Amino acid sequence: MNPQAKLIFITSLLLGTTITISSNHWIMAWTGLEINTLAALPLISKSHHPRAIEAATKYFLVQAAASALVLFSSMTNAWCTGQWDITQLTHPTSCLILTAAIAMKLGLAPFHFWFPEVLQGTSLTTGLLLSTAMKLPPIALLFLTSHSLDPTFLTIMAILSTALGGWMGLNQTQIRKILAFSSISHLGWMAIIIHYNPKLTLLNFYLYSLMTAAVFLTLNTMKATKLSTLMTTWTKTPSLNTMLLLTLLSLAGLPPLTGFLPKWLIIQELTKQDMALMAVAISLLSLLSLSFYLRLSYCTAITLPPHTTNHMKQWHTNTPTHVLVAILITLSITLLPLSPMLPTIV
Repeated sequence: MNPQAKLIFITSLLLGTTITISSNHWIMAWTGLEINTLAALPLISKSHHPRAIEAATKYFLVQAAASALVLFSSMTNAWCTGQWDITQLTHPTSCLILTAAIAMKLGLAPFHFWFPEVLQGTSLTTGLLLSTAMKLPPIALLFLTSHSLDPTFLTIMAILSTALGGWMGLNQTQIRKILAFSSISHLGWMAIIIHYNPKLTLLNFYLYSLMTAAVFLTLNTMKATKLSTLMTTWTKTPSLNTMLLLTLLSLAGLPPLTGFLPKWLIIQELTKQDMALMAVAISLLSLLSLSFYLRLSYCTAITLPPHTTNHMKQWHTNTPTHVLVAILITLSITLLPLSPMLPTIV
């Protein structure tokens, strides 16, 4: 892709995100979402492969439908209450439609069907954008309207997302699809707590974005997109492979690492809200996700594959790792000691 064109699209993404996050009026928020969608389409389809074109088409149709629902819910609320302010969403029907629209934009179950297919049809760098930066504007809208949304509907979608994200990721061999189902599972954790403590949702999203960026950039450095090629990357970059193992375990939420922090705080908050049963349910369902994270870690750490692969062992390279990858991996592993100071921030 032409560097000037890529610069325009990235600038448009930043502009759309900024407009949506900083707006008080529903029309401005909708405009930012549309700018984001239109800027992402050329980035998805830049490889001119049929899968990329299919992914861009699916992404456009789903995002256009979700944006239309956002506009419809805001117009219904303005018709009934006379308010266009985002924080003044009070009409029950508008709240329900908006929840469905944002769930469709994020990829929450049962509106998750498009996300794994779109992520599989794109490159790793574009997949990183779709998994992190493109989810920030809908998360911001959820944050602003969290007091108005129906907690029962959000809890049902959260449990469904955690269950389906873990269950459907079990039999995947493509790493991008596994990371897509991982994203759906993490969104379930964000959705279940948004009504009770929205700042915890933001904390979860920031840490998830940090760990996902570390995994995507590491895989992009290794040029690994399938489990069979991931098994042979230890011969190419052994130290980076070890760091990827720890980052994957952090993304799974195992206790000594950064990923355990948001899950710990969310379970604590759910218990305070007398939702211990929901906390137990979502914790048990996250074990499904843990199984495919452990499979990824196993493929990363094993030195002799248990079966012969069709991929030749790669030569060891001495090229230095990008400094951004090193910083992200370090933060993805070592942020848990910050937990005592977080209650004063969140």
